[in-house]
Amino acid sequence: MTQARPSTATTTDPARKIRIVLWILLAAIVGAGLIWYAIFTANKPEPVAAQPVSDAQLVRDDSHRLTTPATEKAQLVEFLDFECESCRAAAPLVEELKKEYGDQITFVNRYFPLPSHKNSGQAALAVEAAAQQGKYEQMAAKMFETQPQWGEKQDFQNALFRTFAEELGLDMAQYDAAMAAEETKERIRKDIADGKALGVTGTPTFFLNGEKLVLNSEGEFRQKLEDAVK
Repeated sequence: MTQARPSTATTTDPARKIRIVLWILLAAIVGAGLIWYAIFTANKPEPVAAQPVSDAQLVRDDSHRLTTPATEKAQLVEFLDFECESCRAAAPLVEELKKEYGDQITFVNRYFPLPSHKNSGQAALAVEAAAQQGKYEQMAAKMFETQPQWGEKQDFQNALFRTFAEELGLDMAQYDAAMAAEETKERIRKDIADGKALGVTGTPTFFLNGEKLVLNSEGEFRQKLEDAVK
């Protein structure tokens, strides 16, 4: 008599069931992973491109433009401090460059009084008060001219600055009002804030067509301007 064989179905069914359960679980895990991936990528913010320095930060409508070329080929922006010895040393060269390139380059000055200088902020206010009467360049030149007289002093030099305003023939009531006005102070603060946003940490700091310059010599400075107007 032929011996009965064990039923294949009874011996393999448990294994089949385990495999089916495993496949279902795996499919569920993969499916869940795909769903979460889709959700993540759908909500993930797009990479933000580096933002260029805005012109509003570098040069504002009320920034002091020292030259107005008929056809502008470049802009040179200087952040300066009237109590800074390096700014004073650079001033004659900047004057020369203005004469040489002023018909092609717009030279712009912006205030950046350093907190380590006791009178730099007051000097900036005095220059801005003079600027409101059309005497920005004259008062700025006066500040650099007389810097050895008032720089590095530990007491405020406002009385001396007022004599400079008188020498320039300013309306002194208007000058005094401008010195005290919050709008004048805010004008200086705005330049400082822009300078900080642009990475200015010391003075003088120059930007040529938006590029912060690192200068090692007068010749290099001239060459950069020459290249900019070609």
